[in-house]
Amino acid sequence: MAQTRPSHDRVVEVTAATASSMRPQNVPVNAYEAPGAFVIVAPLPAVTVRDVTIELTDGHLRFWAELRSAGPRDYAVHEWEYGGFERSIDLPSAYRADIEATLGNGQLVIRVLAGAFRTERGIHPTAC
Repeated sequence: MAQTRPSHDRVVEVTAATASSMRPQNVPVNAYEAPGAFVIVAPLPAVTVRDVTIELTDGHLRFWAELRSAGPRDYAVHEWEYGGFERSIDLPSAYRADIEATLGNGQLVIRVLAGAFRTERGIHPTAC
């Protein structure tokens, strides 16, 4: 049975409605100490580097990805969205100097560099 594709305007409309009513999806993480950095790895499927923001404050890291698309679909099972991800993490006191991040193959890797906190900072990851 052939289905008609929704118009771009319809996808934008449904995405805006979904974004305004959805609760951000909590992101599981793995974190470990490496030489000179505290490394956080998180799955972020179906988003691009432009969708993701990472924010460093004194003692705290937060990252999120905006909802990318929520086109009208009749799902049989619907357990996640294409974005709308968010996570906050308290940082060990030795790692607060700066942040670096990459996103590739649906995996976000954030490096929080060793050292004292200097200033609040927000970045987008680079593609890898």
